[in-house]
Amino acid sequence: MSDSSPAAYRVLARKYRPTRLSDLLGQEALVRTLANAIETGRIAHAFVLTGVRGVGKTTTARIIARALNCVGANGKGGPTPDPCGVCEHCTAIAEDRHMDVIEMDAASNTGVANIRELIDGVRYRPVSARFKIYIVDEVHMLSNSAFNALLKTLEEPPEHVKFIFATTEIRKVPITVLSRCQRFDLRRFDQATLATLLADVAVKEGRKIAPGAAQVLARAADGSARDGLSLLDRALAHVDGDVSEDATRELLGLADRTQVFDLFEATMGGRPADALAQLQAMYRVGADPSVVVQDMLEIVHHLTRLQAAPVLADEAALPQAERERGKALAAKLAIPALARAWTMLLKGLAEVQTAPQPLAALEMVLIRLAYAADLPSPADLVATLRDGGGGQSTPRGGGGGGGGNTGARASLVVNAVAPVAAAVPAVAAVAVPAAQAELAQPRSFRDVVDLFAAKREGILHGLLWNTVHCVRFEAGLIEIRAPGCPRDFASRLMDLLGRWTGRRWVVTLSDKADGEPTLAQQAAAMVAARKARAAEHPLVRAALELFPGATLEVVRGADEPPAAAGEPAEAGEDAPPDYDLIPDSIDPESDEP
Repeated sequence: MSDSSPAAYRVLARKYRPTRLSDLLGQEALVRTLANAIETGRIAHAFVLTGVRGVGKTTTARIIARALNCVGANGKGGPTPDPCGVCEHCTAIAEDRHMDVIEMDAASNTGVANIRELIDGVRYRPVSARFKIYIVDEVHMLSNSAFNALLKTLEEPPEHVKFIFATTEIRKVPITVLSRCQRFDLRRFDQATLATLLADVAVKEGRKIAPGAAQVLARAADGSARDGLSLLDRALAHVDGDVSEDATRELLGLADRTQVFDLFEATMGGRPADALAQLQAMYRVGADPSVVVQDMLEIVHHLTRLQAAPVLADEAALPQAERERGKALAAKLAIPALARAWTMLLKGLAEVQTAPQPLAALEMVLIRLAYAADLPSPADLVATLRDGGGGQSTPRGGGGGGGGNTGARASLVVNAVAPVAAAVPAVAAVAVPAAQAELAQPRSFRDVVDLFAAKREGILHGLLWNTVHCVRFEAGLIEIRAPGCPRDFASRLMDLLGRWTGRRWVVTLSDKADGEPTLAQQAAAMVAARKARAAEHPLVRAALELFPGATLEVVRGADEPPAAAGEPAEAGEDAPPDYDLIPDSIDPESDEP
């Protein structure tokens, strides 16, 4: 089969892979460091290359393998940052058939057995090359056991072995592995560099791509050279001649940039009818709803940057639409309106991506944003409340969205909140009666515990009743010993007491061994004392003697100890009967039954 047949075609991402360090674009720090290390002989035994997809991690690993094993055209050269590309080692590595350069995909070889095979091969010297090189792609996919099995070999490999790891998830690689490697972070390609690369590749392919089309492809690639070249492959196959910007947008389902600005301006101007009409026109020519939301998010981000740093409006890398329309919109929209639009569009993007009808979801997002854009900013509302609602609010610098009916809607909001503002001082002026305020203040530690029971704070009440020892109690100050309570116990007590009583409380934890017994212990002691007194009653003694083995379980009488709300009268006892409904059967203080 000839090379011109479709089966022999190589995609652009593989055809135009760099073959030497100097060919790597946008990675100046990595190129300079590796070149100096190779020239001076300071070559590490292990490298880890990290970065997003398509920035050249595997390509860089293969370049390092060629640089270390290149012998030059005459066969007598040494390691060099510029491999010759013609020696047997450079040719074999470029064609993925070199026996001493072993590539391993960690995504499909994750276990200890796979690493054991790798370690077993480390002990043998290379067959023909200077170094035996192991390239492990997506190394973060290895299991913890596999990483542990590799550690010793990775720390002290033989002199003839080099390891090169590549990963997109550097945080998933154990620190014990990273500490044994030289780390290089490959940068994303900026939009200008990637657009230039795509234009150069198109020329090499005998085609021409419009600058606007190259910018569109570079923006869609999101910093990945491989993604950009793959998109360029589609664009070259989409048209027969030169690649235009309109054809590229049609291919990617993108709307024209000026149309997106028109849609955004109509939405932020409070004109939902115009925004929906513009959206329908864009949708008919193939615009994807989710991409439209992303384009609007880019516009909001761009305008916010212009508000924060106006000098960015003159950047040469900005397209014409962003440069001209961006300045005009940034002058109309304030930061609060843009921040609100960013939040709503970001939430709307998730809705559009998951909705069964993306277009309908996008229309709902635009309608919400159009009506919200006309609302006054929070600062305007605060100023209106402070002024007592007098007068009509005027949005600051278009902060309300710049729509024609902005003033009317703002006045409606002002009129709605003005009565509230007028009523606030009257409410604040109402004073709590002194007697009521006095009763609301706990006068003892037991009052505090009862207050927590009344407020239905069951967990805190249980801790206060069963666990806490009161060391000191004063108005506004409680010192307690609380073994086994949560760390934030004291702060929670202070917060709730201050909220319920309207005054500041200080609760401190004491490490002293003194303090009163817990309320549960005090109640148990009172019950035991009452039982002891009741047991001395002649009738009770007679009953106990008449029924051998009988015990005194419950004593009901007027001297019953006060129990906290929600607590049983006796420890370990089920919920007791209602004492008010049961007549006293025994009076421990009387000799009469």
